[in-house]
This record gives sequence, C-alpha cells and structure tokens, in this order.
Amino acid sequence: MRKVAFLVLPEFSSLGLAAAIEPLFVANWLSQRPLFDWKVISVDGRPVHASNGRITAVDGALEVAAECKSVFVLASFDAQRALGERHAVRWLKRIARFGVEIGGIENGSLVVAEAGLLNGHRVAVHWDNAIGFQEHYPKTEVVSQLFTRSRDRITCAGAAAILDMMVAWIDWHAGADRGSPDRAGADLAGEVAEHLLLGKPRSGETAQRLAIGGAQSSSDEAVLRARMLMAEHIDEPLSCAEIARRVGMSLRQIERRFKDELRSSVLQQYRQIRMTKAHQLLQQTDLSVTQIALSCGFASPEYFCRLYRSMFGCSPSRDRTQSTTAPVLRRTGMRHV
Repeated sequence: MRKVAFLVLPEFSSLGLAAAIEPLFVANWLSQRPLFDWKVISVDGRPVHASNGRITAVDGALEVAAECKSVFVLASFDAQRALGERHAVRWLKRIARFGVEIGGIENGSLVVAEAGLLNGHRVAVHWDNAIGFQEHYPKTEVVSQLFTRSRDRITCAGAAAILDMMVAWIDWHAGADRGSPDRAGADLAGEVAEHLLLGKPRSGETAQRLAIGGAQSSSDEAVLRARMLMAEHIDEPLSCAEIARRVGMSLRQIERRFKDELRSSVLQQYRQIRMTKAHQLLQQTDLSVTQIALSCGFASPEYFCRLYRSMFGCSPSRDRTQSTTAPVLRRTGMRHV
C-alpha cells in the first residue's frame, strides 16, 4: 500500500483536493483492496480555509505524513501567505533527503520551488502564474503544459489537469508498488479514467491553452499572426502599421479583420495583451510599478497608471496581491480605452 499525504495551505482549492483524492478512492474500490492510503495534513494540524471560504478538516500536522512515500502540496490564492509557511518549506527540504516523492499542485509548486527542490526541473505552472513563477525561480524551467514528472518531482498546473495527473500517477505506481508488471498500473489507470468519465486522459505534455497570448481564439490566420507578434513585442511595442506590414496587409485590412473576429481594434487588443502581463507582474512579483510599466512597453509610468485604473478600477500600487478580493482580468467586460 502506497501512503500519500496532501499538505493543504491556506486558500488552497477545494476542487484541487477532491480531484487529487477521488482517483485514489476509485482505484482502491476497483481493486477491492487498499492500494493507496492518503492523509490530508496542515502545517499545524488545524483546519484550513479553502479559497471558496469553506473550512476543511485535516488528519493532523506534518508528522502524520512520516511514513508517506509521496507528498503533494496544494495552494491556490494568496501565494505570498503560502510562501510564508517557512516550517513547511524546511519540512519539504528534510523529507526530500529521504527520497520522498514530492509534488506541487497549482501554487503548491511555489512552495516546493522555495525549498529549492525544483531547480533544474521542468515545472508545469498555471498560465496565469507563469510570469511570476519564472521571475522568482529562474533556475526552474516553466512550461505551459498540464503536468510534469521529473524523477521524484511532480508538478501540476491545477484544476481539471489534476485528474489527468492522478490517473497518470496511478499508472506509474499501481503496478510497481504491487510488484506487478507495468501493464497492471496502466490497466487500472484506464479503468479509473473510465469511471471518472475522462475518456482518454490527456498527457502531461498537453498545452494548457489553445489561444495565443491568452485572449480570444480566432480562425483568421492573419489575426493569429498579428496577436503572436504582439505577444513577442511587449517591452518594445510595434506600431499597428508595422504589425499590419508584417502580416502582409494594409492597416485598414487588418483593422477590419480584428473588428470582425474580436470586435475590437488592433490597438485595443495590443493594450490588453500588455496590460495582462502588467497585471500578472503586479500581483506576482516585487518589481516596482515603474519597472513593470517599462517592461510592458509604457514609457510613461503616469500614463500606465491612468490606463491601469481605467481598466481595473484601482491604481497599480493597490493591486499587489493575488487574492480572491483582488481585481480580476477578464477578456469580456473589460473597458476598451
């Protein structure tokens, strides 16, 4: 029986915890034997507030995981608070020395990286947190895929990808831990996926997003190429005329394509892409407002602040925490300025 611990940190995702545990339950049920045993733990053994406001009971503190071969860290909102759990960071460093398999789910990977356990590893980070993660941990390789496995380190971008990861995890461990051929784990994983109505589980290498730059998708190749150019030239923006020239159109033609496909102008789309990066940098890094303005192609910090306030309803200096009460970046409903 493989023993697993799920360390939940304040503001973790209840969905994430359920998605991690349910496949293990289904695997035990199908096998009619306890292949896996799991504990939900917190740093101090006390119940933990999830991001949805619910209080989650746990099985105990860190020492409850003493016999666990695998430990997954779950965190979601309020990443800075999670990183403040220094006892958890020290504990992860210690158990890593004993060969424990360690995984990070969503912002739980931040805590694993803070312990220095992801240096030199590929790390699957949720697309909305990738910029800040790479800024904080340059020795890691951030990838925009669903999940990764690098020796005894596992990372997952979160949400629905957790189900895919756990099905793969059952494949990796069910056969090996029972002393059975590799096929046993794969067969059981496939059955678990069927019962969870997953169809064919996605591989870890599957991309998180289909749209370029995080905005609306488009069937228009010219629009896609133009948006790719925008995403590649954020710190030193191209003129709209230059973007049109590079995709082989006149400015009037590309403007018409953008209006038809995205119901906005080329300039509005470009500003949204740049402000998306600014929003992420503000909430996920300690860079100054001026540094962020310049890195997003705004030569005037004053203009950047005015534009930011018009789009988010607050000044950049008041949007420095990624919490459930912070301004939200949405593609729809944003005011075009």
